[in-house]
Amino acid sequence: MTIGVVGAGKWGEALSFALSEKNDVIITSRTKRDWDNFKSLDEVLACEYLIITVPAQQVSQWLSENFENRGQKILVAAKGIEASSGKFLNEIYSQYVSEDNLAFLSGPSFASEVMCSLPTALVINSVSSKTALELSALFPRFIRTYISDDVMGAEIAGAYKNVIAIAAGICEGLGLGHNAAASLISRGLVEMQRFGKAYGANDESFLGLSGAGDLFLTASSPMSRNYRVGLGLAKGKTKEAVCVEIGEVSEGIGTAYALHEIAGHKNIYLPIAHEVYAILEGKSPQQSLKDLLER
Repeated sequence: MTIGVVGAGKWGEALSFALSEKNDVIITSRTKRDWDNFKSLDEVLACEYLIITVPAQQVSQWLSENFENRGQKILVAAKGIEASSGKFLNEIYSQYVSEDNLAFLSGPSFASEVMCSLPTALVINSVSSKTALELSALFPRFIRTYISDDVMGAEIAGAYKNVIAIAAGICEGLGLGHNAAASLISRGLVEMQRFGKAYGANDESFLGLSGAGDLFLTASSPMSRNYRVGLGLAKGKTKEAVCVEIGEVSEGIGTAYALHEIAGHKNIYLPIAHEVYAILEGKSPQQSLKDLLER
């Protein structure tokens, strides 16, 4: 089986490596790579199975300018909410692809550990169990895959945990200790679940790999880009300066802005996400801490 990967960042490279255990894999991106399996976009789009890692804030433009629907089965391997529209990735992709041919990858997964073939468990979420099972069969032995039809739950969990990870990085950067970090992460999970209920997501998704699993990983390690954003914000740096320093896309920033807009429209109580948004807008992290404790 030949699989096409769109996006040659760290996650795209890691998935390309993992999937090549059982398949032929070709990869493409805007920036050319000097890799043997790097091919043109047209060659990659011709594959029956596509893995797309294009970041949430760029995917609408990429799809409108580059994508051609040839009946491919697509596994979306990015997480986030489009800040400009408040749309989830499944809402964006379904404008171009039948939902039966779409699936969304979720669960705790640092690219660097996947590149080392370390044991990993992920969830493939799709309204089509047939598509989910076909995609599951492509994964290597060191990645255990589960199947779920709760696409919205996976979408919300995958996006929201990045915002909580920023908050956790701020917590660490301020030296607030392990008690505070544990409290923040657990309350972040409650907040994420509350947001999910507004969209009819299943509670189970937030207690499993897609929710708690990915949240605990992302909100507890400097290997997480979003966690490093929080560390920088705690030092008084602007979000622009932090992004330049990290040199990678931090999906949590755009998602924080999207959550702020959605919460306002739907009247959903999201205190942690609100404070992350406020800090990104220039509020003092110390003042945000005070406001959270005095609620």
